[in-house]
Amino acid sequence: MPSLDRHDNVFVLDLGDGENRFHPDWITAVGAAFDEVEKADGPRALVTAATGKFYSNGLDLDWLFAHADQHRDYVVSVHELFARLLSLPVVTVAALQGHTFAAGAMLSLAHDFRVMRADRGFWCLPEADISIPFTPGMSALIQSRLAPGAAHEAMITAHRYGGTDAVAAGIVDRAVGEAEVRSTAVELAAAQVNKAGDTLGTIKARMYAPVLATLRDTTDPLG
Repeated sequence: MPSLDRHDNVFVLDLGDGENRFHPDWITAVGAAFDEVEKADGPRALVTAATGKFYSNGLDLDWLFAHADQHRDYVVSVHELFARLLSLPVVTVAALQGHTFAAGAMLSLAHDFRVMRADRGFWCLPEADISIPFTPGMSALIQSRLAPGAAHEAMITAHRYGGTDAVAAGIVDRAVGEAEVRSTAVELAAAQVNKAGDTLGTIKARMYAPVLATLRDTTDPLG
């Protein structure tokens, strides 16, 4: 399960050491960590990271298929997680040490910056290959954070981007060696801790107002 630690002014949220799929309990734990970061006082920033082969493999499809009657509420909770992170009033950095797929890739896009391992691991939106269309909220998030050409390729072709390719496509900001992923993310975050607060929150809320509205539209979240 996710765990939150603080290193000076940088909070580090470790998402776990498995596939880190979006089980409802996992979503609740991550949301609680966001609450703690948001309520803290003073300079601060947030890094999300993971341990092992995966950063996140996305939605918990096994749980979802076993609880089909809760599909709508589940999607609403995923959308809210994206919206919370996208508008969090601190600078956020994703440390992508392993595979980052589907909703896990979307979660990474909700951060302000991304650092990825250069030599192994893929960033991918596989929905076109697994016959699961993006929801309107997911589409809005992806298209707000990637250049049009990169969004088109990633969403239509389900291309698997390695670290170097992801930098070239503008998906991540840096690609570094495995041992440097988390430390580089913390370094980036530490340089921006003084931005935390209401002003940054307002800037993000206004910058991404249409995306946030779509993510939080619960009338028909599945489109």
